[in-house]
Amino acid sequence: MSALQGIYSHLAELKTRLVRIIISVGAIISFLLTFRLDSFWYNGVKLYYPYPDPLQNLAAQITNHMRHNLVPDGVQLIQTAPGQAFYAQVYVAALVGIVLSMPVIVRELTKFIAPAFSDKEIHAIQKIAIPAIVLFVAGAVFSYYTAIPFILDFLYQYGDAVGAVTFLDIMEFVTFVLQFLLAFGVAFQLPLIMYAATATGITDAKFWRNNIRYAIVALVIIGAVVTPDGSGITMWFISGPMIALYLAGMIVIERRERKLKKAIK
Repeated sequence: MSALQGIYSHLAELKTRLVRIIISVGAIISFLLTFRLDSFWYNGVKLYYPYPDPLQNLAAQITNHMRHNLVPDGVQLIQTAPGQAFYAQVYVAALVGIVLSMPVIVRELTKFIAPAFSDKEIHAIQKIAIPAIVLFVAGAVFSYYTAIPFILDFLYQYGDAVGAVTFLDIMEFVTFVLQFLLAFGVAFQLPLIMYAATATGITDAKFWRNNIRYAIVALVIIGAVVTPDGSGITMWFISGPMIALYLAGMIVIERRERKLKKAIK
């Protein structure tokens, strides 16, 4: 009976923490779909304030920003079915809601697993959480301003070559962009994963250098699988940064090991 009570207690706590996460994400999504940002000038400084407008909402403003910055010249963004633009805005709002709720998500999940770990281990997890969020944002920003514009422009040059009028479905566009943002955000976690694996004793510093050839092959394959074309060029916009991150993580781990050896001596 006590074991069942313990299970029910854990499930109840998990439910409570999941509800808090859902409320946080849902509140941000609702705000993005309900308000727009208007600007005004105060003492020469441009400031913004939210104004209720479900049609011209923040998610729509973000989608428009993506359209202006990412859609190649000569390509028209279209809606082919009722509601596609709305669903695209919901996708955008959901991603932004999850990213902005990451501090809440990390806090709630950390508190849930806390009883199974020591204070030192929980402190280590909390220290990793902030770099993980920073690396995710860095990966998404790199993807948005570097990889995605090049890939879209490169792929749609084939249409220009044959004189075709090119249209881009808004749902396909938003899905494509969000997939790459998530892919790069996750890919930029590679150095942190390497560091955590070494710090916990799962591997050592030599492991990463000894297996660098296999790692490069694996990362190239990942880049080839993720990219939507078979040109062999766009895949390097994913594989290249991941290989660089692998090398950076390897160097950081080796330096850490040398410092620890010096401290022991």
